Amino acid sequence: MLARATILLFLLMVADRAFAQRAPASPDHPWHEPDERKIGEEAKRVRSIGFAIDPSKTYSLPELVDLAESHNPETRLAWERARAQAADLGIARSELYPTLTAAALSETQRSQILFGANFVRQTVQDFEVNLVLNYTVFDFGARAGRIDAAKAEVLAANFTFNDAHRIVIYQVQQAYYNLLNAIGQEDAARASLANAKAVQQAAEDRLANGLSTLPDVLEARSATAQADYNLQAVLGQEEIARGDLATALGNTANIAINVQPLDQLTIPDSIDESVDQAIDRALRQRPDLMQQVAQIRTANANVKVARAAYYPALTFSMGPAADDLYGLQQQNPWAHTAGLNGAVGFNLRWTVFDGGARKNRVARAQADVRAAEAQVNASRDEITNQVWAAYSNLNTAFRQRESAIALLQAATQSYQAALESYNYGLRNLLDVTSAQQTLAQARSSDVLARTQVLASLADLTFRMGDLIQPGRTKP
Repeated sequence: MLARATILLFLLMVADRAFAQRAPASPDHPWHEPDERKIGEEAKRVRSIGFAIDPSKTYSLPELVDLAESHNPETRLAWERARAQAADLGIARSELYPTLTAAALSETQRSQILFGANFVRQTVQDFEVNLVLNYTVFDFGARAGRIDAAKAEVLAANFTFNDAHRIVIYQVQQAYYNLLNAIGQEDAARASLANAKAVQQAAEDRLANGLSTLPDVLEARSATAQADYNLQAVLGQEEIARGDLATALGNTANIAINVQPLDQLTIPDSIDESVDQAIDRALRQRPDLMQQVAQIRTANANVKVARAAYYPALTFSMGPAADDLYGLQQQNPWAHTAGLNGAVGFNLRWTVFDGGARKNRVARAQADVRAAEAQVNASRDEITNQVWAAYSNLNTAFRQRESAIALLQAATQSYQAALESYNYGLRNLLDVTSAQQTLAQARSSDVLARTQVLASLADLTFRMGDLIQPGRTKP
């Protein structure tokens, strides 16, 4: 018998070592186990959230925002968390009502009963159905405090959900404007390549007519190669920008999306409201700040719960039970009885002494209130600074846009004049290539200045929390 027990214990230990998860054997190699492959297969089976994009459609920014709000997993994540928090509120409110539990029990007991000078075998079969009702009559605000805390948490979750939409809209805006900038930079790079080829052709024509030298032609060819190199870099940036936009929408990065071009957008040249008005709006409507204010409510409710522990709680319980008993003793016939039993009781619980636990719970809850208030004040300062910086960046973008327009006009005229003078032999090639490079930079700066105005305006509206407000038009 001892040998069998030893073998059984050994087998159990081996099985435990075989099926238990273990740490990596050493720190110098990656960890690989059979479960790793299983997890990888499970990851493939997780439902994809991709959606169809019409390849023939040109999407505007409002349409892209609609797609992102519907399909970006961040909005669904925040939504599900808000729903879970609403369920927690329902759980807290359920404490206001009694609980009723039912249990069906069946038990058979067999024993030897000493009767006189003999042991008599006795069998008792018990069938019982119990109903137990419990209800808290009063608890001096503990339940109400928990309900208030759950309400505040629902508010906080809802504000977090709104903030998820704010962030997603902003991400789509930035990805869209980055793509517009990349597309514009591609157009500018292609135009610069065409200009470089025109200069190269002019140099080769002059060389053929004996009016130029081979070094001039080689310099022109070098400028053309550099322009083509710059174009290839811009094309790569455009591919990345398209992937970023698709990801912001909640789709895979390799999905092609046609967007409304920069030339079809209206670019403002000023902002109507002052920075003080912008800051005031941000402090009134930023959802992340409102979420922190809701946390103050939660902390105050927890103080109420902690203080309620100083007072007694009265509960009421009632439990009717229906019994059905069968009994059999050796050499006697079966006996049977049935009846309805039960109990009614009141329970008054009052903790008289707990070594200071309640006092410290109240102190901790009060500290949480003050910490939440301090967090709100810190966030207000941070939001004010964010709006101030965004407002300043927008005004800077307006001024840079004006300078870019003037620069592009001047660079265009300079290049045309230099090329024409070169063809007449009045300017050298270095003057032409310098003017061509200046024009290329001016085109790039013009595109960047236009998209920067739109991106800076989007950043300001993001910092103010405008785009998720009722009645606000989408970008």
